[in-house]
Amino acid sequence: MNPLKLIGAFCRIFPGIPILLALIWVTPASMAQNAPTLEGCPVLPADNIWNTPVDHLPVHPNSDAFIATMGSSLGLHPDFGSGTWNGAPIGIPYTVVDATQPKTDLFFTYADESDPGPYPIPPGAPIEGGDQSTGDRHVLVLDRSNCRLYEVFAATPNPNGTWDAGSGAVYDLRSNDLRPEGWTSADAAGLPILPGLARYDEVATGKISHALRFTAPQTRREYIWPARHYASSLTAANYPPLGLRLRLKADFDISGFSPEIRVILQTLKEYGMILADNGSAWYISGTPDPGWDNDALRELKQVTGSEFEVVDVSALMVDPDSGQAAQISDPVDSDSPAPDESGGSGNGTSGGGCFVNSLFPAWHCRE
Repeated sequence: MNPLKLIGAFCRIFPGIPILLALIWVTPASMAQNAPTLEGCPVLPADNIWNTPVDHLPVHPNSDAFIATMGSSLGLHPDFGSGTWNGAPIGIPYTVVDATQPKTDLFFTYADESDPGPYPIPPGAPIEGGDQSTGDRHVLVLDRSNCRLYEVFAATPNPNGTWDAGSGAVYDLRSNDLRPEGWTSADAAGLPILPGLARYDEVATGKISHALRFTAPQTRREYIWPARHYASSLTAANYPPLGLRLRLKADFDISGFSPEIRVILQTLKEYGMILADNGSAWYISGTPDPGWDNDALRELKQVTGSEFEVVDVSALMVDPDSGQAAQISDPVDSDSPAPDESGGSGNGTSGGGCFVNSLFPAWHCRE
């Protein structure tokens, strides 16, 4: 029997009693098997929200409105591939360094929401879109010796080796810590970029064990966990907040797609994707790689927004200031009240019965 339903029944019999969940549905050993790695480093802990499946979670009550706003008839777009586009590799590149890499100073436009330098950015580090890009110009650097990730937005190198940038963020890839509340990162949502990129080396193994990053043209002046920042003046309820989690519907038939595309689509069913920035509709992010088959990637455009649904991940939140997610393997009861999304992270509830307290890994009940 679904253990959450047992807890719900207990709550109804004994209202007002908090029950701390032991989170025993997934053992640490089984969780670790699903932890993505890169260059010997975890790409965030195994129980991070990026690395947690959402195929068992209930559909968000405002799913249809969000999907319609993002474009239900528009197709996915792979914003990555092999070769070049306008003279630059296709996708968001990253650089790997070790502890011997000298660090350099950065000068941030949004210094009050950036982690101060210096950062170990090597000379000639690849910039998203190329040296002449007028786009986001992300620079991502993985220090494999210390498993630290450095990400920069609007990066421009200076002749003396320093960099000018819009904002920058540093992450310990072994930690679930989120950015300070209200802070941006190199991404509008205040989230790391690298953990959400589709990488060819993962697809080649037949499995991607994390959510993917995507963009939408218009978002709400609000963010929800695990996001930390908004980038909009729009307030209507049909606009999606940054941090929103979507998944491909379980009944969508992926059997007719190329093998590598089936891997991506299965990932979207199991782990879904997180709305991380304003941008073109349904653009999924990935790394440049000569292994990508651009003709096969174009098959993703056959999958429209109507084949997705928005997921309510509130039952997974252990702490609003942490990316740790409760590892629940059984379906969550969709009859449980959804959180009130007004305000920053949307921690409230409405109505009686049992609900997940956003501040603790617990279920509480009230009349």
